[in-house]
This record gives sequence, structure tokens and C-alpha cells, in this order.
Amino acid sequence: MNKISFDFKNRTALVTGGAQGFGLDIAKRFIKSGAKVIIWDIDSKMLEQAIKEINNPNLSSNIVDVSNYNEVQSCINKITKNSNIDILINNAGITGPTAALWEYDVEMWKKVVEINLLGTFNCCRTIVPNMIKNNYGRIVNVASVAGKDGNANASAYSVGKAGAIGLTKSLGKELADKNIAVNAITPAGAKTRILDQMTKEHVQRMLSKVPRGRFLEVEEFTSLVCWLSSEENTFSTAAVFDISGDRSTY
Repeated sequence: MNKISFDFKNRTALVTGGAQGFGLDIAKRFIKSGAKVIIWDIDSKMLEQAIKEINNPNLSSNIVDVSNYNEVQSCINKITKNSNIDILINNAGITGPTAALWEYDVEMWKKVVEINLLGTFNCCRTIVPNMIKNNYGRIVNVASVAGKDGNANASAYSVGKAGAIGLTKSLGKELADKNIAVNAITPAGAKTRILDQMTKEHVQRMLSKVPRGRFLEVEEFTSLVCWLSSEENTFSTAAVFDISGDRSTY
């Protein structure tokens, strides 16, 4: 796949859930495009591995639970003492177990929503003031087609991602008079470790809904993230960009 070049020189990007999957690929592409990148993840071993794999002085990391507001705020305060945050990629998320709503474990349901929705809120809540101060920012919230369509036996995940879409639209409108763009992306299933959290039956059901007949490639997703995060995106905000292989028709 030929990759379009983007210029992220003199920009600092924060990528949550950046130690693997979408987040890791985004971090690699940002680094290659000249950005300084901070990756957050709750998995310390995966963070160490990501740092070794990329092996670049422009990459740093923090162990952060995005669902914990105080933890997020404390880390952001430390970062913004010495640097602006120009780009925020809210990528951290979990699918949770596969179960009918009336059989879903209550605490696990809350945990899935807290990470996928409140995690996005927490990061935006703490980082947006820095972007407002500098009148510049690009925020990409990683949602899902599940947030549009609703996936059977994945109510917590669907609700969390639907909430992230609503948050994107609200925040984008609140910042529309500034040079800050807030957009969401709704991918279909992709070849990442998140599929390992699902049953084979659930994965096959997801694939059967995609007219393209395959899962999303990580590099395809990253290219869309890069454009939305770049200075070239001067007009699109509060929007939802579909990358589902025609699974979603709106």
C-alpha cells in the first residue's frame, strides 16, 4: 500500500491505547511523519515492548487508566508544563464479554462503558483547555460501527461507542469557532488483538455483515486518522467518518 506523506513536524500527539493495534500503528506513522508522540496504555509490558519496537527518541509513554479522571488529569498537567498537546487520539477501549444484556455482568458492563466513553470524556476534558489556549488542536475519537448499528450481545461496547459519537458531535460544535477539529471514526472489525476478546461465532457474525468480505487493515485506518489529525483538515469537525467496508450506509 502506498502511504501518503503527512507533515507533523513540531506537533505533539497523545495516543491512548497506544501500545498495540490501531494505537501502535498510529504512533509509528506519526513518528515517521515528524511528530513527538506520547503513548498511554494500562499494560506496562506492552508499553515496554512498543517503546523497544519503535526505538525513537521522539516517543515517550505513560501507564494510565483513562477511566480514572484524577490519573488522567495528573498526567496531563505534568505533560503540559513542558509541552503542548496538539493532537489527541482517543483510541483506548475494550470490547468486554459477549453476553445478552439481561445476562451481562453489571460491574463488567460499567467497566466497558467507563473505558470507552468516560475515558474519552476524561481525556478531552483535561486536554481541550491546552488546545484552546493555543487555538490549535486535532482530536480523533475512535468509535465503532457498533455505536451506529448496535451489536447483539455487545450492549456495553455499543453504548460506549455510541456515546463517543455523541460526545464528538457536541464537543466539535463547542469548538467550531476555533482552529480545533473534533471527529470520530467508525471502523468495522479489524485485524487487531481486540478480536481475541470475542468468541469465534461473534467474529464470524461481524465479518458476515461487511460487503467487502474482509476485515479492515490497520494501515487503512491509520491513513484516515492521519488526515483528520493533520493541518490539511481545516473544515471537517463534529463529523463521523465511516470506514466499515460498506457495513454502515450512513
